[in-house]
Amino acid sequence: MRAACLGLLLLFSIQACADEAELKGFITNNTVSRSGQEFYRKFCERLNDTSALDFNLAVKERPSARWGILVWVEQNNQPLYRRFLQPNVSDMEQTAYEAADFVLQEINRRKVEALFEDTIDLAKDEL
Repeated sequence: MRAACLGLLLLFSIQACADEAELKGFITNNTVSRSGQEFYRKFCERLNDTSALDFNLAVKERPSARWGILVWVEQNNQPLYRRFLQPNVSDMEQTAYEAADFVLQEINRRKVEALFEDTIDLAKDEL
């Protein structure tokens, strides 16, 4: 009886680990300024409206007094989109929507490229 309970517990924990490894659809927010927060909100709004999120993204920001705000979007620590924004951008919605559309195109392009990669002799990390 005890062994059956342990086996069942082990089975549930393995299933839980497998489910955790496949969590998709997260967009993390690493912005600090008000403009960055607005960009993130509109960016997420557009992505949620246009596609089913089967990937994870990170929206990051680095404010600069000289150049404005550098905003970039990463997938698996690889940048997909980068742009300088002025802190007083009044039409952040259009900028964020264009960024979301570009990121979706880039993700789809990378998926297609991955299908045609020749990795017979080398592992993906050796390329």
